[in-house]
Amino acid sequence: MKILVINGPNINFLGIREKNIYGSNTYEDLCQYIKNEAAKLHLEVEIFQSNVEGEIINKIQSAYKNVDGIIINPGAFTHYSYAIYDALIGVGIRAVEVHLSNIYSREEFRHKSVTAPACIGQISGFGFLGYKFAMEALKDYIRKIRKSPY
Repeated sequence: MKILVINGPNINFLGIREKNIYGSNTYEDLCQYIKNEAAKLHLEVEIFQSNVEGEIINKIQSAYKNVDGIIINPGAFTHYSYAIYDALIGVGIRAVEVHLSNIYSREEFRHKSVTAPACIGQISGFGFLGYKFAMEALKDYIRKIRKSPY
C-alpha cells in the first residue's frame, strides 16, 4: 500500500518558526518519523512539501492511480484553498487531513477547514503522532473497502 504525504506552506520551517506551538523538531525530523512509522506499518510512503498551492494541486493530480491514500497537511491553505479541495475530490483518493497543532484552540480563522470535507477524516493537535494516526487510519480504511486483511 502506497501513501503520499503532502505538507503545505511553512511546514519546511519546523524547528525554526513558532517553537512555542510546533516545538524544536525540524522538518527533516518529521520526514524521518513518517518514514520510520510507515515502515512499521508496512507502508510505502512518499513525502512532498511545497509552499506553492499549484504545486500541491499538481502533486495531488499526479497521484491519480499511483497511490492508495493521501495524508495532507495543507497548512494555511486549509482555510481557503477550494482548489486543493477540488483536486482531492477530483482524484478520488482517500485522504486524511493532519495538523500538528490543535487548530481549534488557536485563532478563530484557523477553526474552519475548507479542505477537510474532501477527506475521510481530520487529525489535529497531536504533533508528529498525528501522521502515525493518519497512516493507521488510512491503512485500516483502505483494507476495509478492499475487504482485504493486508
